[in-house]
Amino acid sequence: MIDINPKNTLIRYNILVESDMAPEEMAEKLYPTDPHIRQIAKAVFEGDEDEVVAALQNTIDSGVDPLSLINDALMAGMEVVSTLYDYGLLYLPDVIISAQAMIEGIEYCKEQSKQVHESKGKIISYVVEGDIHDIGKKIVTVLLRANGYEVIDLGKDVPVEEVVAAVKKEKPIMLSGTALMTTTMHAFKDVNSRLLASDINVPVVCGGGAVTQDFISDYDLGVYCEEAADVPKIADSILQGLDIRKLRDTFHKH
Repeated sequence: MIDINPKNTLIRYNILVESDMAPEEMAEKLYPTDPHIRQIAKAVFEGDEDEVVAALQNTIDSGVDPLSLINDALMAGMEVVSTLYDYGLLYLPDVIISAQAMIEGIEYCKEQSKQVHESKGKIISYVVEGDIHDIGKKIVTVLLRANGYEVIDLGKDVPVEEVVAAVKKEKPIMLSGTALMTTTMHAFKDVNSRLLASDINVPVVCGGGAVTQDFISDYDLGVYCEEAADVPKIADSILQGLDIRKLRDTFHKH
């Protein structure tokens, strides 16, 4: 089994010491050793969607199950990206480009397989009512899908009633909401109140330029997220059983 734990791999290859190395050189040390898998993981790292598909097809032609490549190759490539990002060696745009290539690969693997690939969980993503700035939401949606989650994207300027109705219908493991303007972020309060009134205790992960940790901490369901890259980690933590209090202990940084 390949050890892709960030701390273990970085210590093993002494990457923290080799700060003069380019990220591409560091990534070469972290890719899986199997030639086919390595080619796919490298294509994900480089964000080359065409090469991802070509490498996948080459591997599938050799007899490998398409769905197995989602975790063994595509996710392995994204782990390399995440590892270098966590240590400040890549930037968010690099992560987004790789995530898009990975999503393309996931869809291709699904198309090539007769089996159904189950998502890790369902998440609702939206921009609060009155706010049309959706770049942050788009980034979060890409990252969640790249990490194996089914995302119900409600879009921008979403009325509170529509958010609550979607939660009741879809029963997600969490909501991911963004707000850029101070005049719109109070919609989080209305979503929180409406959900509690319906006895729904789903975490509402909130972020965006206008949002602060103190503001979100006032709401029973609120979990503040400072960086888009933390949203999949929060989702993973929910699957591991962390409740809202423990999510705050883990992800509230101030």
